[in-house]
Amino acid sequence: MNPLLPGSVVALTVKKLAPFGYWLTNGKEDVFLHKKEAEELQLNDEVTVFLYRDNRGRLIATATIPTITNERYGWVEVVEVVPKLGVFVDIGISKDVLVSLDDLPPLEELWPMCGDQLYCSLKTDKRGRLLADLAAEKVMEAIAVKATEAEFNKNIRGRIYRLIKDGSFMISDVGYLGFIHHSQRRKEPRLGELVEGRIIGVKEDGTVNVSLLPRKHESIDEDAGKIYQYMESRGGAMPYSDKSDPDDIKARFHMSKAAFKRALGRLMKENKVYQEDGWTYFMKNK
Repeated sequence: MNPLLPGSVVALTVKKLAPFGYWLTNGKEDVFLHKKEAEELQLNDEVTVFLYRDNRGRLIATATIPTITNERYGWVEVVEVVPKLGVFVDIGISKDVLVSLDDLPPLEELWPMCGDQLYCSLKTDKRGRLLADLAAEKVMEAIAVKATEAEFNKNIRGRIYRLIKDGSFMISDVGYLGFIHHSQRRKEPRLGELVEGRIIGVKEDGTVNVSLLPRKHESIDEDAGKIYQYMESRGGAMPYSDKSDPDDIKARFHMSKAAFKRALGRLMKENKVYQEDGWTYFMKNK
């Protein structure tokens, strides 16, 4: 007979009725089930329950079966971030479960935020604490769907599930596994973050390479909007032009000089701005 362990789902028998609940047994060990955690039961009824430890470290039961267990993976939502400890996730029962900082990125700014989602199962540490366990690569491969060449250049949306020095791994909402090289993003996404990009390569194994950078025409529109908004904040004039130093442009607009020139060219072509003596002005102010 298997011992009663936190994180497991077991079928137990009602051994004894108590004022606030029921004592359940597997014939060898007993565990308490509070009335608020189950429908009304009678002596000798069999009930399927989930086992976990309460805030006092006692093993207790609930008839609410969580999203994830020791044997089952699933997506769970981050509901609390505790610096120097980790993040708590909602597994569908009254007690939230910790993803330890030992399993999270070294930089806290890359930790999940509330609302992000992680693919996890449950595990128990050496102290008997129930923890959420991030899925390993082989687990993600097992649930993945292979992409075909027809997906090339299509948009893709999914969650970040792993971070390494060279980039980020994601799984799309249809199950494609993707890799985002650090050169194909403007900032590093968080673990568990929902990102949107486009497929820039389909590999033989059905995984894809993904870019989070906008397509060229989208980038021009976005950069032109950024420049125009900056000029509006300055009354329609700025001390930058297509002759400005690349480092100055990078520091102010977070874009390359080539991207700046393309966006500025778009605004000039649309007759919205003009340049004079190293400055750029709104045409309507001329």
